[in-house]
Amino acid sequence: MSILIDENTRLIVQGITGREGTFHTQQMLAYGTKVVAGVTPGKGGQQVQGVPVFHTVREAALATRANAAVIFVPARFTADSVKEALEADIPLIFTIAEHVPVHDMMECYHLARWKGARLFGPNSFGVISPGKSKAGFMAHKIFSPGHVGIMSRSATNCYETVHMLTANHIGQSTCVGNGGDMIPGSTFADILPDFQADPDTKAIVLIGEIGGIEEELAAAYIKEHVTKPVIALIAGKNAPPGRSMGHAGAIVSTDGTGSAAHKEQVLREAGVIIAESTQHIADLLMDMKRDGLLSDA
Repeated sequence: MSILIDENTRLIVQGITGREGTFHTQQMLAYGTKVVAGVTPGKGGQQVQGVPVFHTVREAALATRANAAVIFVPARFTADSVKEALEADIPLIFTIAEHVPVHDMMECYHLARWKGARLFGPNSFGVISPGKSKAGFMAHKIFSPGHVGIMSRSATNCYETVHMLTANHIGQSTCVGNGGDMIPGSTFADILPDFQADPDTKAIVLIGEIGGIEEELAAAYIKEHVTKPVIALIAGKNAPPGRSMGHAGAIVSTDGTGSAAHKEQVLREAGVIIAESTQHIADLLMDMKRDGLLSDA
């Protein structure tokens, strides 16, 4: 099994006629994803990589029975694209652009909750269930099917981890990009119930970073509800307080809120194994495999 997407996912690509939308549509199709429609206002009736293009998400959803959307549009258009997908009752939405205005994302976050939809990003690499489907821009060749569920605020740290796992014959059930902006559509705590319920996920990796309270919320949920082994990495330990480092959400307040030290402390108290690097994550999982906790991919 997997979480969020699989071989039955029917995907819409919003912004399909743009450079990024066109390129990654081709990549998703090559991986086996069922990309059933694209949307670009004013360009309905065209085709991109053999995929029909519609003027609106509602038209695309009605024509194709789509059940997920990935949004490849600039940050300033992301809110309108998310709202359009929500109005068309798309239940699963991934937003790729970085630096979406905070007010825009606050509105999208609450609209998605009110509609009962699941929103990921902004600044997400998307999601991939190896061997089944992907929605996003990750380099799918480094992923392999297996039993480690990964969720990450950082695309690069996720890729490094996955590359090392695959090289050591440890596959992944699903990898989710939460996104690194200040207000994520879904947090670690929102995704943990899926991994806990998934019989194919034997261990969970949480790749966090400084800033915000996502990891603290995850620790509280893990302590009460998660029975599977969890490994966590918190990036950004050397960042100075009050300065944003890379991601818009990666900022430690001057009073220490959002620091790596505090996040690691609460995660340890919840029974999570703390990794010091992506290599350490791989080493810990290889130890689990040797102990019989993980089967081969």
